Amino acid sequence: MPSTAPRDRAGRHGLTAREKTDPIGYAVAFLNKLAQTKALDSFGPLRWNLRKPTERVVFEATKSGFRTLGAVNRQFARRGRRTGTPTRVPHAAATGVFDLTPTEDEQMLVDVVTEYAAEVLRPVASESDDVAQAPEAVLKASLEIGLPILGVPEDLGGISTERSAMAGTLVAEALAHGDMGLAVATLAPGAVSTALSLWGNEEQQATYLPAFTGDDVPAAALALTEPRPLFDALAPRTTAVKDGDDYVLTGVKSMVPRGADAELFVVGAELDGEPRLFLVESAVAGLEIEAEPSMGLRAASLSRLVLDDVRVPELSLLGTDDDYAECVRLSRLAWCALSLGTAQAVLDYVIPYVNEREAFGEPISHRQSVAFMVANIGIELSGMRLVTYRAASAGCAPSAACRSATTASSCSAATASSRSTRWSGGTAT
Repeated sequence: MPSTAPRDRAGRHGLTAREKTDPIGYAVAFLNKLAQTKALDSFGPLRWNLRKPTERVVFEATKSGFRTLGAVNRQFARRGRRTGTPTRVPHAAATGVFDLTPTEDEQMLVDVVTEYAAEVLRPVASESDDVAQAPEAVLKASLEIGLPILGVPEDLGGISTERSAMAGTLVAEALAHGDMGLAVATLAPGAVSTALSLWGNEEQQATYLPAFTGDDVPAAALALTEPRPLFDALAPRTTAVKDGDDYVLTGVKSMVPRGADAELFVVGAELDGEPRLFLVESAVAGLEIEAEPSMGLRAASLSRLVLDDVRVPELSLLGTDDDYAECVRLSRLAWCALSLGTAQAVLDYVIPYVNEREAFGEPISHRQSVAFMVANIGIELSGMRLVTYRAASAGCAPSAACRSATTASSCSAATASSRSTRWSGGTAT
């Protein structure tokens, strides 16, 4: 039976009668119209070609506009007490047995995420990469399966009953099998909510976590990477200086997912010679956001954060320097899992490809050189998966061995993914 609910009539520029265009919207619409004018190709008596300069003006104007107006301003009302006891997810009980078999809950979660990646992410992956943005429907669907609250304790409105890096690893791998860029975009808010759950004090949890467990989940992201050669995440050049009751942050962070939409960032900076984490809201003065699209991750809408004497309150300091190191290790582990999922997707494409493509009257998979290449991809991928899972199982407990395992698996999984992608692209051309 058709719905009888009234619908808004679409107006100009795709807006309904109850929606209004903001100032930057009018400016962009005007500049776009100007750039489409045919007269720009031969303007004036000397028939100057002004198209390229005009298109450049449009690009710079929109880029500048989104730098200043792109972030949403949400007011996070302070709650709780700084001296109160924060809620933590307990560590999983140690069994003393190296067993990578997922628990019943983990397997159920992976099955749901795998279906989401295949039916929601994969069909829109190409279009999302073209427009460098994740579709709103994809982001809303990620909220419905609970991605932002995977690491939030049940007592705070989440779904986590015990601390398990393995569950997060399996979820990231399954998502990346659909598309790596969209996986990063959908996982970004959950990274911040998990950081608040693991290292936030009672006041920070009470102030920020309710937004992630409610219906209107904010875009949020970690900002640890910096745009410089041989970057060491444990030695950031972004600095934080204590000034009265506030901290002043200065520096540049890169590869921040959905930075233009994010309302809250967890920024890594050096304070008194030690790396620390800071909560930075998008509305603070001195924070600028620049687009930074990256090949393979365009759908994640990666951005660059420019912090120019950004002043944040004392509440913003998150955790300790040891918590910062753990955040880096868990972040590397997440990238390991993402690399595994992407490499597996490549291998799943390569196998039928070499069996179906024919050369000299037979499938190219009958050639030993090709067959060995595919076999090596599978061997390396299986090895890297084992190393990554081993690091994830050790990541649940604080141990020095986990650091080297996580770093090794990060490099290895990324290498396997790179080789698979290069080979697939080379043979497909």
